[in-house]
Amino acid sequence: MCSILGVFDLRPGVDLSPLRPLALSLSARQRHRGPDWSGVHVDASAILVHERLAIVDPAGGAQPIRSAGGELVLAVNGEIYNHRDLERRLARPYAFQTGSDCEVVNALYRDGSDIGAWLAQLNGIFAFTLWDRAQRRVVIARDHMGICPLYWGHDADGRLWVASEMKALVRVCDDVAPFPPGHYYDSADSRCASGAPIRYYERAWRDYAAVAGVAADKTELREAFERAVHRQLMSDVPYGVLLSGGLDSSLVAACAARFARRRVEEDDQSEAWWPRLHSFAIGLEGSPDLKAAQVAADALGTVHHGFTYTFEEGLDALPEVIRHIETYDVTTIRASTPMYLLARRIKAMGVKMVLSGEGSDEIFGGYLYFHKAPNAVEFHEELVRKLDALHSYDCLRANKSMMAWGVEPRVPFLDVEFLDVAMRMDAAHKMAGARPDGSVRIEKAVLREAFEGYLPPEILWRQKEQFSDGVGYGWIDGLKAHAEGQVSDADFAAVEQRFPINPPQTKEAYFYRRLFEQVFPGDACARTVPGGKSIACSTPAAIAWDAAFETMADPSGRAVAGVHAATAG
Repeated sequence: MCSILGVFDLRPGVDLSPLRPLALSLSARQRHRGPDWSGVHVDASAILVHERLAIVDPAGGAQPIRSAGGELVLAVNGEIYNHRDLERRLARPYAFQTGSDCEVVNALYRDGSDIGAWLAQLNGIFAFTLWDRAQRRVVIARDHMGICPLYWGHDADGRLWVASEMKALVRVCDDVAPFPPGHYYDSADSRCASGAPIRYYERAWRDYAAVAGVAADKTELREAFERAVHRQLMSDVPYGVLLSGGLDSSLVAACAARFARRRVEEDDQSEAWWPRLHSFAIGLEGSPDLKAAQVAADALGTVHHGFTYTFEEGLDALPEVIRHIETYDVTTIRASTPMYLLARRIKAMGVKMVLSGEGSDEIFGGYLYFHKAPNAVEFHEELVRKLDALHSYDCLRANKSMMAWGVEPRVPFLDVEFLDVAMRMDAAHKMAGARPDGSVRIEKAVLREAFEGYLPPEILWRQKEQFSDGVGYGWIDGLKAHAEGQVSDADFAAVEQRFPINPPQTKEAYFYRRLFEQVFPGDACARTVPGGKSIACSTPAAIAWDAAFETMADPSGRAVAGVHAATAG
């Protein structure tokens, strides 16, 4: 994974070459994402800059990637896991210039088929800009879930800018905004004339009627997830797994441990270059996650590294965390801070890629407020809503907090194939909460049942613990207490005048918003963060399920009364 920056101006007679120094300086603000090499392409109408984190083909694969004749220029942030299969199915031979998995994008574009059709074939995580010099045509696209970040906007002269992170555009684009997941923009398509991108990622399972009555095949579910983990082990550099000791990260680690000894890039025919699987966890001293992670690691036989941090170290990091993750969302900041500190430790050990467990809660209803869902229809509709918002929350957190130190996170639960398998079952099989017989079904039971025997029972059946809770309850409690001392009652009383866009609901939220505004000023930046209470247990659906959520400003999972059973930590 890397960073990209592009500038485009298709008007006749323009020359963008004088903007090269500016483009390079703005791209450098993202260099933490790609510290290994920088590449640039400049012509009269386009500038593409790439900061590379070398994961596949580190000796080659430099970007921007040019076709043999130089007519196509591609800058990609991401990985295409099924690139070899796509290469075998090309309509006509293509002269590949690198060993990069991403170069297949140029080949698919060159084949001339509908852009949306071949984008829908990609199984990977990506954000890219493709410049067709001959046709003076630009194509911009983002993966199905928005796992890779992407922003775009226009400068005062109307030129189109695109970048992996907002910090590269905030000073030049007054209209900076996230590029939507599952969409593409094609300057040659009349449907994009108004500046609106086109959706290519469509699924029937978004409508409950398409999944109603579909059985839960646990064998299919398990095998699809194993395939997802296997293909995402594609790497030519040392890698590991994030292991909090919760269900999701432990399942990722359990599956990765089964494949780690063989080299995925050679169809498992040779021994892996780094056959011992390393796992990583972080928390305050004595935190629930550190204890559970060690239990899981011992059972799986990983080389485990459990790190501790202090509250003061986390507090000191907050300004940098917010600068990197580009949000003022409370839950995201709480969880990003320990993840950011962990990424620095991982980087120091020479590891450049990790697998992580994001996405499972949105697919299976793992958040504790899902216990309150009244029926399968509303449960499913809330899953779809959570998936649609994921790029603003957990995907953003995992990507930006790890990439702050040049560590690439991959998320097998959001694999294209696995997502289809998991979402096409009737949500009735995923529902948690009280049963007519008086029993209580734990969240994500169908996933747990599919992996019986893979993990120790105390891990397989561990209750949902949000990451910001699991690192130690003192973390959130300390943040709230600190914010109380930093934001006066008078300041908070005038919150709607100070922050008319998405006014903070708590002093903690006010404190984060103030830090955000220092590096991301202006209304456009404020609007890149979804408004309202937004997270965990204060969604519109949750309020409809239980009126008590309406006054619940704290998004911690511990706040879900009657569901969360607090443990020591």
